[in-house]
Amino acid sequence: MQSRPITSTLQLAQAVEQVLGRQHTRIHPATRTFMAVRIAVNRELESLKVALKQTINLLSPRGRLVVISYHSLEDRIVKEFMRGEASSYLRPPGMIASHYGHTPTLKLISKKVIRPTLLEIESNPRSRSAKLRIAERLG
Repeated sequence: MQSRPITSTLQLAQAVEQVLGRQHTRIHPATRTFMAVRIAVNRELESLKVALKQTINLLSPRGRLVVISYHSLEDRIVKEFMRGEASSYLRPPGMIASHYGHTPTLKLISKKVIRPTLLEIESNPRSRSAKLRIAERLG
């Protein structure tokens, strides 16, 4: 199979499968490639960061922020945002040292991520990768 130029999604999927091989899972090897393209084209991670920052001003005191993420890139952004807003420490992006001075705006309701049960996954297989995090706006 000639893989260049790639002019269709089928050709891309075939090229990825040829390079990576067929794993012994139900998920096609090109799935992650298509997900990465979708995330980049739609600027999903940047949009998530903007939306999370806006929630602080939109939530009433004791209002709850509940986020379901479906992959590790999203979940890391949500986790770091919630932990950062719940902390008295402020660590600017890219900096190693942190310092006091940040007034917490959230309280973590679920300290650990909430995952679907086996029963939930059985009734809804798409829920298998879902991660739920909850925080409450401080007054």
